[in-house]
Amino acid sequence: MPVWLREHSWRQTLTAVYLSLPLRGARATPANIFCTEQYLKVSIPPFLFEAILYAPIDDTSSTAKIGNGNIFFTLYKKEPAMWDSLTLANADKEKLQHLRENAVLKAHEKAKEETEAKKITKQEHKNYALEATMKLEEAERKRIEDLKEKERQKVTKELELWKNQQKVADKYKNMQKKRELHQEIEQLKERKNENMDKTRIPNEGTCKARLKPTKGCHGSCSMFSENLKQEQLPAPRSAATIKVNFTPRVFPTALRESRVAEEEEWLHKQAEARRTINSDLSELEDLKEEEKNPDWLKDKGNKMFAMGNYLAAVNAYNLAVRLNNKLPLLYLNRAACHLKLRNLHKAIEDSSKALELLTPPVPDNENARVKAYVRRGTAFCQLELYTEGLQDYEAALKIDPKNKNIEKDAEKIRHLIQGTLQGS
Repeated sequence: MPVWLREHSWRQTLTAVYLSLPLRGARATPANIFCTEQYLKVSIPPFLFEAILYAPIDDTSSTAKIGNGNIFFTLYKKEPAMWDSLTLANADKEKLQHLRENAVLKAHEKAKEETEAKKITKQEHKNYALEATMKLEEAERKRIEDLKEKERQKVTKELELWKNQQKVADKYKNMQKKRELHQEIEQLKERKNENMDKTRIPNEGTCKARLKPTKGCHGSCSMFSENLKQEQLPAPRSAATIKVNFTPRVFPTALRESRVAEEEEWLHKQAEARRTINSDLSELEDLKEEEKNPDWLKDKGNKMFAMGNYLAAVNAYNLAVRLNNKLPLLYLNRAACHLKLRNLHKAIEDSSKALELLTPPVPDNENARVKAYVRRGTAFCQLELYTEGLQDYEAALKIDPKNKNIEKDAEKIRHLIQGTLQGS
């Protein structure tokens, strides 16, 4: 049998009714409260409170606050008037049963309508997000194709220019070869003429000398023919390729100007990233090359978060973390998504991981550390761990003491802790 809660206090104005109901040590949640236009019920086993209200109220704008061992109702009247009593008097059991059944039936119909409306809204949001994603991907694909076309045209122009330069160079070489050949022919003709001048008989003395046969010469000996045999064109020079070997260098800078330690660290990170990409990740099989970049995935997740598609944003951040688990902003943004999805424990884990990576604390990462503390503190407070949440908010205030919003939230948490201690 339920224990009826008879103790309550109420007061009213012309437009509202204020009802205070003690809980007697029970712990209430919004799921324990049921309210319609003329019916109010609070069921916290084994306690039960039920009231058929004197006149209809606006159940959509009415509120209920739970705290300090009480439930405080603010019920706004549909028509301004002063009630004679809180509940309807002189009502028989049949009328009360009829009002109760009508209230439950209306509540079920309203819940069904809200569910249908949420389903339609969710489908519309899903269609909008899909359409927006398709538009973004189409724009990105078009941009990449335009870049490829521009690069192709640029390479084609460079190739044509190189071909023209090669043609001019070949033409100049041919002209140079013809000129050299012509010079050699002219030199050979000059030498032949000189030899012919030497063989002529200028006077009688020379003629007598010429008539005397020389030893080993039979008859007239032709000097021109001998010189002609000796004067031959030289053989063309053979072509060859000179090979020059250089020390292999990954970076184009000279070794004396480079920083070996930084270059080795960069190469190590690149090798680690390539190993991650080449590992057995089924998610990467259908992705383009530019979509395997953690920064691109982070931007994709930010766009999905801005459109309210938090599950898609979480998927993008998850894949980015698998590619590079050293970026604190990935964990910080994923913690914000988990807060929206009410995954409070995961939000705490991601915020803590971001704080681990945001070391050492420097002025450049102050803003990120403040966000990490606030998001983790918010998750603690939603889990009703107010002491841990207050510690994170105070840590954020130490970093940014001029932030009024954080100071207000910290003050609210202090009041909640004091109220919890007083209620206990």
